[in-house]
Amino acid sequence: MAKRAGWLGRLGNRLSRVEARLQARRAEVEAESIGAAAVPVGASGAARSGVGTSAGAGAGAVTPAAPAPAPETSAEHPGHTPHPAALHGRPDPVSVVPWGMRVAAEVSWRLLLLAGMLWVVMKVISEVRLVVLAFAAALLVTALLQPFVVRLRRLGLPRGLATAVTAILGFVVIGLVGWFVVWQVMENLDDLSARVRDGINELKLWALDSPFHVTEKQINDIAKNLSETIGTNTEQITSAGLQGVTVLVEVLTGILLAMFSTLFLLYDGKRIWTWVQGLVPAAARPGVAGAGPRAWRTLTAYVRGTVLVALIDAIFIGLGIYFLKVPMAVPLAVFIFLFAFIPLVGAVISGALAVVVALVTQGPWTALMVLAVVLAVQQIEGHVLQPFILGRAVRVHPLAVVLSVAAGGMVAGIGGAVVAVPLVAVTNTVVVYLRAYSREQLLHGAAAIGPGPHGSTAFEQAAREAGSDRRA
Repeated sequence: MAKRAGWLGRLGNRLSRVEARLQARRAEVEAESIGAAAVPVGASGAARSGVGTSAGAGAGAVTPAAPAPAPETSAEHPGHTPHPAALHGRPDPVSVVPWGMRVAAEVSWRLLLLAGMLWVVMKVISEVRLVVLAFAAALLVTALLQPFVVRLRRLGLPRGLATAVTAILGFVVIGLVGWFVVWQVMENLDDLSARVRDGINELKLWALDSPFHVTEKQINDIAKNLSETIGTNTEQITSAGLQGVTVLVEVLTGILLAMFSTLFLLYDGKRIWTWVQGLVPAAARPGVAGAGPRAWRTLTAYVRGTVLVALIDAIFIGLGIYFLKVPMAVPLAVFIFLFAFIPLVGAVISGALAVVVALVTQGPWTALMVLAVVLAVQQIEGHVLQPFILGRAVRVHPLAVVLSVAAGGMVAGIGGAVVAVPLVAVTNTVVVYLRAYSREQLLHGAAAIGPGPHGSTAFEQAAREAGSDRRA
């Protein structure tokens, strides 16, 4: 009983002290509000200098003014100065806004900033699209030719001579392939035109004998309408031809830029990479230095694997077309090889082109056989060749491939579709490495790169750290 009475007595004393503190604080707030309203305008200088008249002393008694009370901090958010409204009974606005809404707001303005930056970057790329695509093509060609430069250097050739030999041989091979395709197309153009006319006549006869009851007058009307449409749109066709000339000039310019860029990348690639690292802040430079070689290995593996897969596709589909006696088998095989660099879409376009040529020249049965050959080779490519040759180095989810090809095609046409997948593969490699690098740095006790949390999120971060310290 005595212990209970002593405990109640101590509790009463504590409550009395709390009540006294509250009354004193209330009196201070009322005195400050009354004093601020009663001080005349001319006495503001004296008030600022710390001189005031005491209420209990005489008129001549001058005492120094009491120092302003230090702003209190919120117990819920350490280090946060409460809003002035909180001193008059109103809640602090920071404490009223829910945590999820504050996080969503901060994430939203950061996403808006990133979206604006991305929009500006895309506008700049669209304005200098030719330069960007030429440099991207130079990177792909450099990734393909650099191993030959390294081998020639190991054989004892100087760097300049090894670069010149590799570049000249590479450009000569590419030029010979282009010349061979054009030569084969021109050689077989007359034969193909005659076979196309024969195919159209056979299609006309089939339509007349079909159960659709198509008459010869209807077919002639269709041909007449087509010729009239071509005649009325001569101006548009001429304009399209002029645009084609402009595109041809741009393509030649891009080829020259890509050739010069390839030469410099083959000869001075390490110095260029060192210069790029100098543009990165010093704190992030070690991570970038480690991510660069890994990104380059990924790009090299992608280019080598794609070239090998495209070559296998072109050889087997070309042999199938040749044995089925479809004209222009070699040019079609070269087209299949080139279009294989466009993921997903390229295989469909090149396969459809081969099937159409077989349908027009050899009939529907041969076209079905060509379609079977194309589908069989593409199935082997998708399920055997790509997983075995490319491996895990450049593995990208099919959805990411589809979206990246579509986005690249919308931004920069065929060139953007070609560059999209290696760009996504390299970006994936860089992000995975930087994430592992940051985790390793934190594990070894290194300071985090960049400023710490600030704003409203810093309060909860400080509270969590304080709670973890208390638990420890």
